[in-house]
Amino acid sequence: MTISMRSIATVRSRFTNEVRVSRRDIVAEIVVREDLTTALTGLEEWSHLIVLFWMDQIAGKPVPLTTHPRHRTDLPEVGLFSARGPERPNPIGLAVVELLKRDKNILTVKALDAYDGTPVLDIKPYDAFDAVTELRAPQWWMTATGRSTP
Repeated sequence: MTISMRSIATVRSRFTNEVRVSRRDIVAEIVVREDLTTALTGLEEWSHLIVLFWMDQIAGKPVPLTTHPRHRTDLPEVGLFSARGPERPNPIGLAVVELLKRDKNILTVKALDAYDGTPVLDIKPYDAFDAVTELRAPQWWMTATGRSTP
């Protein structure tokens, strides 16, 4: 099946080809198409958003079905759907971001790890129904992140 979409926005970021800082520290802008500005009405009342974006810089590249998470060979090789890396059959990115401000059709957000010029597919408010209170994660993830709990 072929799916066709049109981007709703574009990311403005200082990153053009590699992100080398924690995504928690990244401040970027989402420039929404002007014809969709009215669709942003009320969005500034939300503290956090879910942003879906198309990782266009890696689209079309071969995708291995297994990977070492975070490209660390000390972690077990797992199926690509078990890892959070960018290599995907459909390079759709997802980020939960903090909305810092809205100025007309421009959203300033924190924690968006998308490159400058990345097309945005959708924006949704993040709410309590999205929050998970009892998370389960594999041991390798806790090792990789240095956490004792997910």
